[in-house]
Amino acid sequence: MAEPDPVLSLERALGELAGAAVTLERPSDAKHGDYATNVALRLAGAQQRPPREVAAELAERAASLDGIAGIEVAGPGFLNITLDDTWLGRALATVVEEGRRFGAGSAESPERIQVELVSANPTGPITVASARNGAYGDAVARLLEFAGHAVEREYYYNDAGAQMDLFRASVDAVRRGEEPPEDGYRGAYVAELAREEGDSVARMLRQIETALERFRIHFDSFERQSVVEAEIPEALAALETYEQDGALWARTSVHGDDKDRVVVRSDGTSTYFAADAAYIRRKFARGFDRIVYVLGADHHGYVGRLQALTEMLGHPRDSLEVLIYQLVHLTRGGAAAKMSKRRGDVVFLDEFVDEIGVDAARWYLLSRGHDQTIEVDVDLAAERSQKNPVYYVQYAHARIAGVLRNAGDRSPEAQPSAALAVEERDVVKRLLEFPEVVREATTRRAPHAVPNYAIRVADDFHRFYHHHRVLDSEEESFRLALCAATRDVVATCLDLIGVEAPDRM
Repeated sequence: MAEPDPVLSLERALGELAGAAVTLERPSDAKHGDYATNVALRLAGAQQRPPREVAAELAERAASLDGIAGIEVAGPGFLNITLDDTWLGRALATVVEEGRRFGAGSAESPERIQVELVSANPTGPITVASARNGAYGDAVARLLEFAGHAVEREYYYNDAGAQMDLFRASVDAVRRGEEPPEDGYRGAYVAELAREEGDSVARMLRQIETALERFRIHFDSFERQSVVEAEIPEALAALETYEQDGALWARTSVHGDDKDRVVVRSDGTSTYFAADAAYIRRKFARGFDRIVYVLGADHHGYVGRLQALTEMLGHPRDSLEVLIYQLVHLTRGGAAAKMSKRRGDVVFLDEFVDEIGVDAARWYLLSRGHDQTIEVDVDLAAERSQKNPVYYVQYAHARIAGVLRNAGDRSPEAQPSAALAVEERDVVKRLLEFPEVVREATTRRAPHAVPNYAIRVADDFHRFYHHHRVLDSEEESFRLALCAATRDVVATCLDLIGVEAPDRM
C-alpha cells in the first residue's frame, strides 16, 4: 500500500536531504509552485551561511527526487516546488485507495480516553448553551477516535442534594395545583412532568438523553453524583491534607494550583472540590489513560486545581484536560432570537433543532473556535440554499454522488492521460491537506478547522465541475477518481462533526 499521507512522505524525503524537519505549505499564488518550504532559512543561521546559498544547494539535491518537476529559490531563501502530474496522480490514487480512512490513525501512542461532556443537571431540558458543549465535546471525541484512540463519552449528573430537592419540590407543587417555591423551577416543562407519576429527575434525565441522541451524541456511561460522593473518604485519604481553622485543606498549591483548597468544611461537610477528587480518582481507576472535561466559560479557574488533584493522585498532570467553550447567541433579522415556546429566557435544544435541523445545528455550533463566542443567524441556518455553508458542502457531496451514480460501472483511474488542468491540480492538492488538517484539529482540540476545510474542498470542487465535464470526457477515468476521492473526504469531514453526507438533495 502507498504511503497514506503523500505530503508527509514528501516532507520526510526532503527532510532527509536537508538534515532537518521540513514543513511544506501551499503558496497563495500557484505561480510560485505547488508547495514551498523555509527550511533553508532555518538552516542558514546554524550553518552561518547565506540562506539563498543553502537553498540553492538543497534545490540542486532535491531536483532528482521522484515527482519533482521543478524547484527554485525565491525571496530570501524559500524553496518553491512544482510537482509533476504523475506524482499528483499517485497521490490521488492513495486517497481513493484509503477511502474513508484517509487521514486516520495519526495517534503515535493510542490511549484509552474518557471525554465527559454536557453534564447539565437534570432540572430542565438541554439548552442551546449546553448543546454547544455537546457538539464540541462529541466532535473532539470523534477526532480522537479517528486518530486511533479508544474513546468513551460520559455524562455526570447531580441526582441528590438541595438543588435536586428544589426541583422535585417544584414539580410536586404543580402536581398539587400550587405555585412552585419562590426560588424553584418554572415553565411548561415542569407542568408536563407534573402530569406524570414517578421521579421527575429520572424522567428529566431520560428526556435529556433522548434529546442528545437526536443530536447524534451517544453516551457510553452516566455517572451519578451520589455514587461519586460515597467515595470521597477514600479519595481524601490519597491526598496530602492539613487542618486549619477547623477545616481540612488539600495542599494543591504544591502541585501547580494558585492556592490550597478546602475539602471538608469546619461543619464537617465535604466540598464540591472533594467530590472532584473522588471523581478523578474513580475515572483513573476505570483504566483511562487520559480524561477530558468540557466546561463552560465560567470554569477557567478549574484547570489548575483539577490538574493538581490529578498529580496528587499519582497521575501526570497533563493526563487531565479541561476544554473551555464560550457562549452562544442566536439572532434573527439582526436581533436576539426568541424561540422558546416553553420558557422565554432560554432556548432549548429540541426547539433549536426543530427550527433548523440537526445538521445545521451541529455545523453552526462547531463552525467557530471553542474559545470564541458564537452568533448563529437562525434564518440563514434554516435556509436550504448555497448561502448556507452546511447546505453548500452537503450539496457538493450530493452532486458528486449523482455523478458517480450516473457513471455506473465505469472505472476510475487516478493516473491522468493528459496534462492536468489548474482546477484538477487544485482539487488534488486540497484533498492532500486533509491528513494535516485532522492531525492539527485533534492536537489542538479544535474541530472547527474541519468544517472550514470542508468549505474550501467544496469551493475547489465546484470550480472544477463548472469548468470541466466528467462523464463522456477524454479524461473521464481520472475525473471519476477525483470525484470519488472528493466524495470520501467531504463525507469524512461531515462525519467528524456529526453532520450527514446526503447522496441526494
